[in-house]
Amino acid sequence: MSASAVAADRSVCAPLPVLGRDVLVPLVTGGEVDYAALDYAASAPTLQRVWDDVAAYAPYYGSVHRGAGYLSQLSTDLFENSRRTIAEFLGCGTEDQVVFTRSTTDSLNLLAAVLPQDTRVFVFETEHHASLLPWEQRADVAVTYLNAPRTPQQAVDTLEKALAEREPYGPALVCVTGASNVTGELWPVRELAAAAHAHGARIVLDAAQLAPHHPVDITELDVDWVAFSGHKLYAPFGAGVLAGRADWLQAAAPYLAGGGASRKVSRRTDGGVDVEWHTTAARHEAGSPNVIGAYAIASACRALTEAGFDGLVAREQALITRVREGLAEVPEVNVLSLFGDDAARVGVLSFVVEGWNSSHFAAALSAEYGIGVRDGLFCAHPLVRTLLGSEPQEPGECGAPEAAPGERSLNAIRVSLGVGTPDEHVDRFLRAVKELVTNGARWNYHTEDGRCVPARSAG
Repeated sequence: MSASAVAADRSVCAPLPVLGRDVLVPLVTGGEVDYAALDYAASAPTLQRVWDDVAAYAPYYGSVHRGAGYLSQLSTDLFENSRRTIAEFLGCGTEDQVVFTRSTTDSLNLLAAVLPQDTRVFVFETEHHASLLPWEQRADVAVTYLNAPRTPQQAVDTLEKALAEREPYGPALVCVTGASNVTGELWPVRELAAAAHAHGARIVLDAAQLAPHHPVDITELDVDWVAFSGHKLYAPFGAGVLAGRADWLQAAAPYLAGGGASRKVSRRTDGGVDVEWHTTAARHEAGSPNVIGAYAIASACRALTEAGFDGLVAREQALITRVREGLAEVPEVNVLSLFGDDAARVGVLSFVVEGWNSSHFAAALSAEYGIGVRDGLFCAHPLVRTLLGSEPQEPGECGAPEAAPGERSLNAIRVSLGVGTPDEHVDRFLRAVKELVTNGARWNYHTEDGRCVPARSAG
C-alpha cells in the first residue's frame, strides 16, 4: 500500500478514546508535548469506556460468591456475567471454561500445572518468556524447543516432523503465539492447530499480542486453549484469562488451594481433612478474585466488539504500513522479521539503527520528542538474539545492556500501536527517527541504574 493510499485509509476508523491521550510530558530541549504512547505491546492504555464502566461499578463493589448482602450478590452477578462476556468474545463452546488469572504468564503457568504426567510440550524458541518458560517447572514433563522458522509453512512442517517423531506416544501440548511481540508477525495458528490435532496433540494459543489487534475465535482457530492479559487488551488492573477445554483443568489438583476452590472440607477420624474440590472454573480461582479486573476485561471485550474489529484492523494496518514505509526511507534502519517483508502483522515492529545503541536511540525519542517506545530483548531473548545475530552494536554506548560472557551486547527498539493511536503520533515518530539519524541527538546521555537517561545539561 502506498503512502497516499494509507493517508486515504485513515478515515476508515477514528482512534478510540484512551486514558492519557492528553498527558503532557516535558522535553529536555524545553517545553512540553502530549505524550506519544507507542509501547502498546507492553501495556496498552486503558480505553476511556472501560475506565468509565469500572468507575461506575466501584461504589457497588462487594465480595463475590456466598455473600448474602445486596452488593455481594450484585458483584457475583457482574463477575459471572463477565465470564460469559469473555467466553462469547472468544467464541468458546458450551463445555469450555473461562478461568480468571493474573496475566498471560499466570494463565500459562496454570496450564503447565495441570498437564497430565509425562506430557510432552512442543514450543518454538521464538516465544515470549511467558509461553517459553513455564513448562520446565514440571519435573515430569518433557519439553522440546523448536528452532525459529523462517516462513509460516516451515513452522508447520517443523511442528509436524517433531510430533511425528515423538517417543513415547502419549499426551502432548503445542504452545504457540498468535502474533509475535517482537516482529508483530502473525503465525499460522489454524494450520498449526490442524497439525497438532492430526498427531494427537493439543494446542494452546498465547493471544497476548493477537487479541488486542485481531478477532480471536477458539472454534474457528480450532485451538484447545487461549491465554491473554487484560492490560494488553486496553483494561487496567492485574487480570488475565485462560479459556478452553475443561477436562485437564477438572482432573488436576487446584492451582492454588484455599477458599473458593473447595466445595466441602471435613475432618477425618485420623485427624486430617478431606476436601471436595469444585469442578467448575472456581477450582483454579482460590481466594478472593479480582472482580474489578475481570469486569474491566469484559468491558474491553464489549467495547472492541461494538466498535467493530473490521474498522479497527483496517485503521491499524494503515498506520503500521505508514510506519514501515517511513522507516524504509531511512537506509540506516533495519526492521527485524522472521517471515519477510510481505508477512501479515499486527501493529508491532522492532528495528535497529546503524551507528546507534538501541537504548540510546529510545532515550532520545523520549527525552527530545515525548515518544514512548521500548528497547531491549522484549522478554523474548532467544528470538531477538536470532534476529540480531549479525547486527552491529556499540557495547560501550549509553545504556548498552550487559552481555553474557562470550556474547556481544544486543538490543533493539520496538514501536507498537493500537486502537487509540492518533495519526500525529506516528508522524512525529517517523520525523524523529529521520532527524536523529540525520542530525544526531541534541542532548547528552549517560547510563544510570542500567538505563540510558538524559544528562543534567546538554553540554
